[in-house]
Amino acid sequence: MTDTLKKEFRDRMDDIHVGMLGADAARAVPMSHYLDQDADILWFITAKETDLAKAAQTGADAQYVVSSNDAKIHARIDGTLQAVTDPAKLDELWNAIASAWFEDGKRDDDVQLLRMTLSQAEVWITRGGPGFFYQVAKAHLTDAEPDMGDHGTIRF
Repeated sequence: MTDTLKKEFRDRMDDIHVGMLGADAARAVPMSHYLDQDADILWFITAKETDLAKAAQTGADAQYVVSSNDAKIHARIDGTLQAVTDPAKLDELWNAIASAWFEDGKRDDDVQLLRMTLSQAEVWITRGGPGFFYQVAKAHLTDAEPDMGDHGTIRF
């Protein structure tokens, strides 16, 4: 099941683009992520003076939480967050969403690229919408526990 769950996790993470990222003493805040499936890395773009960027300067234990009824996934993702300078990666990731935050675009002195190397994730893959309501109704009729999908921990 772990390989299947890992594949579902990766596929569904491509369908969502925002979650809550926190690291050490840096409080969790909404962030857009960019998944590198081959390397099991999440990338983020932020400003250098944020608490996240400061925590990542020396490497920080981080947690990223995503929840999407549309993509039918809920996950708590653990890893290590590092601030990196990689102009080629920044060019690859840069988009209209990131540019809205920086007056001088990707060459703005305040742009900070963050790399979260994943260690593990607790994942819930759900049926969503009608499947959820069907399982709840079935549970009431049969006194059986509803089948809400797959749940497990993935190690990277």
